[in-house]
Amino acid sequence: MTTLGIIGAGNIGSQLARLGVANGYDVVLSNSRGPETLSTLIGELGPRARAATPAEAATAGDLVVVTIPLNQIHTLPTAELAGKVVIDTNNYYPERDGDIAALDTESTTTAELLRDRLPESTIVKAFNHIYAADLTEHGLPAGSPNRRALVIASDDAPAATAVTALLDSIGYDTVNVGALSEGWRIQRDTPGYGPRLNAAELQEATTAAVRYRDQ
Repeated sequence: MTTLGIIGAGNIGSQLARLGVANGYDVVLSNSRGPETLSTLIGELGPRARAATPAEAATAGDLVVVTIPLNQIHTLPTAELAGKVVIDTNNYYPERDGDIAALDTESTTTAELLRDRLPESTIVKAFNHIYAADLTEHGLPAGSPNRRALVIASDDAPAATAVTALLDSIGYDTVNVGALSEGWRIQRDTPGYGPRLNAAELQEATTAAVRYRDQ
């Protein structure tokens, strides 16, 4: 069995926790306010889930999802995430995160910022272009016609394979756009951001994406 560690119990984190327990994963869920604030959600999720601190979720997870605001990644438990495959779900919202010059100029991506913050972890970009409510609604068994696909990006092939397997297990095909630096292809306002697309359609959308600075 694989354990999902989840740091951040907001919309995406809570939906991934639901998908995890529904598909046979153990889930260790955390937030910034303390495990006691997650009692209602843990009660809903049942015995496969438990609440913890971010450091405990990082330690327990075979895969660790980081789904906190971009301006809070400095709070992550770096030591406990060392050696882990870390899934980054983030998007850049200047109104929330403040202006980040490297993102404004598109000289880096949100996932590369996380990689720089967690140099001993392996980062995979995923889940940033699907609305939270759709996560538990759109999944279908492998081989289903017109199955929805989600994008991943990573600099590490084994990590990408692990996250592809996770996506398949919770109901989604995968489009791998390559290195973390290619993650801009599924950032906000690109053709693939938001709509329900199958793998061929999503591949076409990511190929057609244009950087903000080139629009």
